[in-house]
Amino acid sequence: MTTQTDIQTFLDQDQKKDLLRLLTAGSVDDGKSTLIGRLLFDSKKLYEDQLSALERDSKKMGHAGENIDYALLLDGLKAEREQGITIDVAYRYFSTNKRKFIIADTPGHEQYTRNMVTGASTANLAIILIDARKGVITQTRRHTFLVSLLGIQHIVLAVNKMDLVDYSETIFNQICDDYKNFVTRLSIPDIYCIPLSALNGDNVVDDSKFMPWYHGQNLLQYLEEVHVGSDRNFEDFRLPIQNVLRPTLDFRGFSGKVASGIVRKGETVMVMPSRKTSVITSIYGSDGETDYAFPPQAVTLTLADEIDISRGDMLVHPENLPRNERQFEAMLVWMDETKMDPYAQFFIKQTTNTTRARIDHLRYRVDVNTLDHSACEALSLNEIARVAITTNKPLFFDPYHRNHSTGAFILIDPITHNTCAAGMIIDKLNASDLQSRITDPEIKRLIDGGKSLINLSEMEKRYHQKGVTLWITGLHGSGKNMLAYHLERQLFDSGATVVLLDGSTIRSGLTRELDDSPADRAEQMRRVAHISRILNDQGIIVICSFIASEEHLRQQLKEIIGNERFHLIFMDADLDYCRANKPELYEKAEQGLLQYLPGVDEVYEKPENAQLCFKPMAMTENIALTMNYLQQHKIFPLD
Repeated sequence: MTTQTDIQTFLDQDQKKDLLRLLTAGSVDDGKSTLIGRLLFDSKKLYEDQLSALERDSKKMGHAGENIDYALLLDGLKAEREQGITIDVAYRYFSTNKRKFIIADTPGHEQYTRNMVTGASTANLAIILIDARKGVITQTRRHTFLVSLLGIQHIVLAVNKMDLVDYSETIFNQICDDYKNFVTRLSIPDIYCIPLSALNGDNVVDDSKFMPWYHGQNLLQYLEEVHVGSDRNFEDFRLPIQNVLRPTLDFRGFSGKVASGIVRKGETVMVMPSRKTSVITSIYGSDGETDYAFPPQAVTLTLADEIDISRGDMLVHPENLPRNERQFEAMLVWMDETKMDPYAQFFIKQTTNTTRARIDHLRYRVDVNTLDHSACEALSLNEIARVAITTNKPLFFDPYHRNHSTGAFILIDPITHNTCAAGMIIDKLNASDLQSRITDPEIKRLIDGGKSLINLSEMEKRYHQKGVTLWITGLHGSGKNMLAYHLERQLFDSGATVVLLDGSTIRSGLTRELDDSPADRAEQMRRVAHISRILNDQGIIVICSFIASEEHLRQQLKEIIGNERFHLIFMDADLDYCRANKPELYEKAEQGLLQYLPGVDEVYEKPENAQLCFKPMAMTENIALTMNYLQQHKIFPLD
């Protein structure tokens, strides 16, 4: 009975231990994996089979001579063991009598920046390793910047390989001074410097006898005692709704993970975005009903009133609301191997909310090695930039520095569903930015002149096409509309932005008062040409299916639309084919019941300069040839 009580007491105490998430970062061969391996080894947190495998692997593929290569505990990928580097993020769990730990061993290479961002996204503390022989180098600054960007407030500067510089206090102090001078440019409140030798175990778990001049804590002592509880936001209550539970007709609960703040039974809460309020009647957690909840607990709440709440909504305190905006600024880490298309639309996922989003502007790109800012038009893999983003519907967020859970988001490619980027929200878009654009004299000049604030190149890049008019001419019954409508379908399916104009749609409204006389038909064509030009100015491809029977009229249309935008397609069908295709129309004309029909009582001049000339019998081939023509002339797709 005593033994059982002791075991239960031990389990209860173990359950109450707090958790510290930490990551290691540093240049290649600074000893990150060795440090963690030594930490696990000296703290006696390895099983016998792990020890046996470690000793065996050290002899086969180790890089520590006759000694045990502790890095092999973490370098699990074959490529890592062969090269002696860390490629993926390796996670390890261990605990001591005081605390539980999850360690993320992140890559040192610059090309694996996205992997480090992944490992750092949930960390409370970062161990930045420095080779005592090299001091503060470019990658040290890069990793520190990323740690700062991700809002980690505690850094251990682990000056490793002190045994290779004769445990010099002078070298250690110089490295610490250089590092702290650099960190003054960043917002990291807590930095603790430790001299150590991961290979020999100096100041890792046990104090080093070779550095009597160092009077601080060893690494394990510091990790066990560093206070991170106050890092979490307990002020701003935020509960993004993940699911609505209806196990019975009498129970309706709203489930989610508390992102920040504390919520208590009996408190009034507000639902975003409806802003309706109600009182919490019960709170259910993993151990049953409770009186309060705090982050990062997963809970289910019930409310006194029937309110329409669904996934993506958020419960907050009425007197403490998050930002509710469609536009905001953020730091963005590009994580896709495909270069960013600045004119593409993405899915944005923030808390449990998902909507469409676009990147409006890249303020500047950050050189993660020097922290310098530079202009850019697009981001490549692992690059970081400050951006302005607009979403289709408002998001409920807090600045990332205040609330990591509600201030973080990812961008998802809507076609491949790959995660393209991870972002940290700085704040809502500054109103002065919008005001400066409104009052800019150059912008005012464009508006007064009736010119768009979006230039043509921007539209072309957004639509991946050039705005042109494909004018299809030919006699009635020659297959103009057949080609036009199938071409519209093909372009749309291929991702083009296209508008189709033909006689039936135009005569139903725009030219309703005009008849079929030559003069009125010329006026009808003039109006169609002007509409086409306007749409082309917006970057849209226009398909026009109209006879335009005379050469001089087609030349006028070309001048209105623009020589470089007007592309003529001639459906070369003889009168017999057209009459067989539309017998009723031609019979009326021949009986005198219909006037001004080209080919019967009005001349039709075959174009001599059409870009494409087709026979109607090969419609599938005609569509393919037209699409090929657009591609060859870099009309669509633009690339």
